[in-house]
Amino acid sequence: MKDVLCIYYSRTGNTKKAMEEIAQALDAELLELKDGVERGGLRGWIRCGRDAMRKTTAPLLSFQTEQSLPKYRLVILGTPVWAGRCSSVMRSFLKAHGAKLRRTAYVITRSSKNRYEEIYRQMDQYVPAGHQAAVSLRSGDVGSAFWQEEFLRQVRELLSAEQ
Repeated sequence: MKDVLCIYYSRTGNTKKAMEEIAQALDAELLELKDGVERGGLRGWIRCGRDAMRKTTAPLLSFQTEQSLPKYRLVILGTPVWAGRCSSVMRSFLKAHGAKLRRTAYVITRSSKNRYEEIYRQMDQYVPAGHQAAVSLRSGDVGSAFWQEEFLRQVRELLSAEQ
């Protein structure tokens, strides 16, 4: 049974790609969140921005993990940036389950040059212990691979310190 969970939402595939790579590098369980809301195309993009700005959330579609959330040594949460905020899908997950998470790390993906580190604080509002590691990745950016590797180094160090 795996003791690290990578859980994410991805509209365009950028967050999915990053989280798949991170889960593989850590031999972690991987889970994609869905809320059943149509978010494709221009209309979906506008809906995503509006939902993020209003902090609107829709109920998540049911999901299953190998073990209960509090039993994972680390839960890595991946979300795209929408209008300077975490996705409404991730916010929905955090509202429902954030208090159950013992240790967390965050992966945010973005399209702009802004690193959006304030999103970590937004997400910490729902996670009592806050996050232990975080990274802001820009798909296609020259430094993206470096920062992803640095994040993996921090997570491995965090996990080995716990043993």
